Amino acid sequence: MPAKVVVFSGNTHRPSKSRSLAQSVLEAAAAQIALDAQTFDLVDAGQGVGAFARANLPSGAQEIVEAIESAEALIVSVPVYKGSYPGLFKHLIDFVDPLALADKPVLLAATGGGLRHALVVEHQLRPLFGFFSALTIPTAVYANDGDFVDGVAVEPVLQERIRQAASQFAASLGARKSQTADELAHTF
Repeated sequence: MPAKVVVFSGNTHRPSKSRSLAQSVLEAAAAQIALDAQTFDLVDAGQGVGAFARANLPSGAQEIVEAIESAEALIVSVPVYKGSYPGLFKHLIDFVDPLALADKPVLLAATGGGLRHALVVEHQLRPLFGFFSALTIPTAVYANDGDFVDGVAVEPVLQERIRQAASQFAASLGARKSQTADELAHTF
């Protein structure tokens, strides 16, 4: 059975390099393991995503949060603005149940205007998902504007990093599926 994966891109417009990067990672992972993927952009959350209570979120935002919570694994890609991910991305993640991502594989990716934003993945995203006790994949993917041509990630070193991260993600999902099967086998 394919692994249920949610791809969440923190972009606020389309087309988006963050979405394109997330799609590239998803395709590389899907070439290695069967995936049932659902993709969302932050812009899908709709107006009103800044609500103060989960019950007051618009239906688009509710759908994203519920999909994230029920996924077996996540691919998260964000644009970097002024040294961090978008505030509304964080706001939406704040509505995710603190236990919902425990022990789930999460592949982290980000895009930015230049190399000075490259550590956002390590200094912002990894600690955020660490709070949730998620299993962040060791290799993260960062791409800057020069890595894209017509919105597609084409730079060879970036392509190799995508393959490496996707391979680790697929292996993590495979191990998780195997562990789940072993646990089920021991219950009968």
